[in-house]
Amino acid sequence: MRQVSNLCDYFVILSGTSLRQVNALAQAIQEDLDKDSISSLSKVPTNDESGWIVLDYISVIVHIFHKPKREFYDLEHLWSGAKRIRVSRDKITERVKTFQ
Repeated sequence: MRQVSNLCDYFVILSGTSLRQVNALAQAIQEDLDKDSISSLSKVPTNDESGWIVLDYISVIVHIFHKPKREFYDLEHLWSGAKRIRVSRDKITERVKTFQ
């Protein structure tokens, strides 16, 4: 992101298939990083129904969307000048196992 904005180094963009899943993803991310004393400047609202939760970790901003909201706001297009880094499910699973 630094090449197109001084806002942060990375955006992490993910989506859930329901509002409940979006909230669960946000809560899980926040809880896992809190265990390592990494706190977000923003907190997960209880039972958020907006379809878009943002967790701000200063150099990394996590956007968790309900799928229709992600398609509507299309951050990938808005920030298309930024370098994309795709992470496969296998890499995520492998990475998660190293923390367990």
